[in-house]
Amino acid sequence: MIEPATRIWILVATALVLLMTPGVAFFYSGLVKRRNVINTMQMCIICFAFIPLLWFVCGYSIAFSAHNAFFGGFDFSFLKNINWASGDALSKEGSFGFFVFQMAFAILTPALISGAVVGRMRFKAFVVFIILWSLLIYCPLAHMVWGPDGFIASTLGAVDFAGGMVVHISAGVSALVAALILGRRDIQTEDCKTPHNIPHVMLGAALLWFGWFGFNAGSSLAADQFADIAFINTILAPAATLFCWTVLSWFRHRTISGVGTCVAIIVGLVCITPAAGYVTPLSAVFIGLLGGLICYVASLYEEKILGEVDDTLDVFLCHGFAGIVGSLLAAVFASSEMNSAIPNGGIYGNWALVGHEALSVLLTVTFCAVGTALILFVMKFFVKIKLEADEQRSGIDLFEHGEMAYHKEKDAK
Repeated sequence: MIEPATRIWILVATALVLLMTPGVAFFYSGLVKRRNVINTMQMCIICFAFIPLLWFVCGYSIAFSAHNAFFGGFDFSFLKNINWASGDALSKEGSFGFFVFQMAFAILTPALISGAVVGRMRFKAFVVFIILWSLLIYCPLAHMVWGPDGFIASTLGAVDFAGGMVVHISAGVSALVAALILGRRDIQTEDCKTPHNIPHVMLGAALLWFGWFGFNAGSSLAADQFADIAFINTILAPAATLFCWTVLSWFRHRTISGVGTCVAIIVGLVCITPAAGYVTPLSAVFIGLLGGLICYVASLYEEKILGEVDDTLDVFLCHGFAGIVGSLLAAVFASSEMNSAIPNGGIYGNWALVGHEALSVLLTVTFCAVGTALILFVMKFFVKIKLEADEQRSGIDLFEHGEMAYHKEKDAK
């Protein structure tokens, strides 16, 4: 039987993760221009309209039923073969608690991708994209990492406690590919990346950090010591990243911006996600510091490295790149003393785990990049994807949704 405390905790954790998608909506909406606020938030909120139903019909079954190492079967489609009254412990092999908890992850992940294409992707095209992407990329990847005998976890031996690969690398890499295929915004002004509402950004970051406790600690699937350690690490790692980012920003600019603070928090949270229940609190601090340092330096050279790729809200840096860094650091600092379900990592002498993790990250990047490219190339034959220059100039909110966030439009057109 599931302990009442565990049942309550999973429901609470699920609610916290569900809150993260509106958090992303606020975070992203503050970073865009006034004329695109509604569209940006809608790209996140619309995930609630389609992904839960897809998850119910077949997504959950593809991800977590047993079929082969790469793709789950359809045993759990429409929630069949799951006994309401069984009272069995939460498991990947079929329970309602696990179903709804993982549904929250499935809703959040495509919403993250939207930050790379806001301002130029048609709303209808985005809806088609997230449906196809969730079905063909997210669900099979979740199976390979978390599903029964999944290839990445079982064969390659990767560690991913709460979604470094499944959520963040997949979203970040797919966002980068989508931005590349979609092309740059036709309107390129000096202030095209100037946030219009920094309080929205800070509110979004606060909601995300709050929800992230359910995201990481809930991944223990029990009200136990692993939830405790994941909860603690979800405080310490982003705090260390924020400290590192603040010091570096102060020495470089003599200022500490609100947006920079929020980006640092997100980077720290992403870095600790794959390691949250596998490392000591001291290791979590090191992960936060190292992740912050690496990602801050990467942000300085992002435009030179990515060139003409218009990743509007730097989704790849904050999620894809930070997810890669966090996944590799998880393998470096993993401790079997903290969690006997995994082997020791590199600092304990087992550098082979780092090699396995690197191979798993490479496979994840390749799978998501190629899969996203194929989806968008096929879509181009059936759906008009990109908004025209005059449509972008007039404001996507008015063109796509028939409304504006603010009654007085003050942006230069």
